[in-house]
Amino acid sequence: MRGAALALALLGGSGAGAAAAEPASSLEQNFADSLTALPAEPATVSGAFYVPVYSSVAMTPGKIRADFSVTLSVHNASETQPLILKRIDYFDTAGARVEAYLKQPVAVKPFGTIEIFIPVKDVRGGTGANFVVAWAATAETAEPVVEALMVGGIGSGHYAFISQGRPIRLVGSK
Repeated sequence: MRGAALALALLGGSGAGAAAAEPASSLEQNFADSLTALPAEPATVSGAFYVPVYSSVAMTPGKIRADFSVTLSVHNASETQPLILKRIDYFDTAGARVEAYLKQPVAVKPFGTIEIFIPVKDVRGGTGANFVVAWAATAETAEPVVEALMVGGIGSGHYAFISQGRPIRLVGSK
């Protein structure tokens, strides 16, 4: 099953964590093994993904809210080309940027992955949070895979589900 409800599972642990998301500066440190030097050649291919995420979900309108941790995963699906990440920004329900995770572009090794973790106690994103991930490559490449995993619960019920990134494309006619 795909989309907003990939799995419903009983999970152990309380899901408690720090009050704020991991600092942007730790991305390069935490995923040093997945990163490589930026290519010297100019980027010739680029794109962006919109990833809806849910740090909170209303279980009963105005009464009960379930909070979730969020793990954004950005996978380089190319076996040969580095993936240049130009932007990873986190937005709240009102569209205000909550956090910018890159101060400068980074390059992910072929088949490498980086992740951003939002703890369950960090509800700054709200019920309509989202990420925007902008990427580039220096040659024809496999499109990256961008997903978010939400885990959390209320009472004795625990839930896990995935939200898949969607390419941002302009639509309409001129």
